[in-house]
Amino acid sequence: MFSFLSGPTAPELNALLTQRGFRRSQNIVYLPACDTCSSCKPVRVVANEFEFSKSWQRIRNRNRDIRRVNAAPQATSEQFSILRAYLDARHSDGGMSDMTVLDYTSMIEQTAVDTLVLEYRQITPDGEDRLLGCSLTDRLPDGLSMVYSFFDPDEEARSLGTYMILDHISYALELGLDHIYLGYWVDGSPKMDYKARFQPLEEWTSNGWQTLKLKKQPLRRR
Repeated sequence: MFSFLSGPTAPELNALLTQRGFRRSQNIVYLPACDTCSSCKPVRVVANEFEFSKSWQRIRNRNRDIRRVNAAPQATSEQFSILRAYLDARHSDGGMSDMTVLDYTSMIEQTAVDTLVLEYRQITPDGEDRLLGCSLTDRLPDGLSMVYSFFDPDEEARSLGTYMILDHISYALELGLDHIYLGYWVDGSPKMDYKARFQPLEEWTSNGWQTLKLKKQPLRRR
């Protein structure tokens, strides 16, 4: 099930469908509709109820030399270099493993919605900065949707994937927004299990958004 985004109403349509469990990929928003499977669960963090525990705070402190930069949706060679390293290290067998710079440019720049690239830059002792991670993020009336994020795989000790989600929660609160949309979660999938750590988490159901009830403790890798 999918819809095409174009024209002046695209931002409103994207927001409406995201709030109903859809996910954006360039100018397409889609919702899995498999006859025999319903494992993909759209999930979102309830930002205004999220508590920054001591473990979350340790990750934020570990990255206190990083600043967030709100950039226009324009692809750069610096971003693509980080993405290429991330895909090779983390998703070499995935659907994006053969992504070229032209593919990346299309993903970032071909959009009719309200979106931006959040860059995460390390401030070095000499005053320079270097890019460590990025998130293509849509701005919605009720929250932020993390369309796609990636980071330098050589900086594993920083837990950059987790840090970027935590920072999105902080940013949403700064903007007075309530939710962080994380896309789809599949129970038992090692690559998606980290999303369940960000409680309270809601899943989209036939009865609307409901609190996600976990059967086991989620993994911590990201």
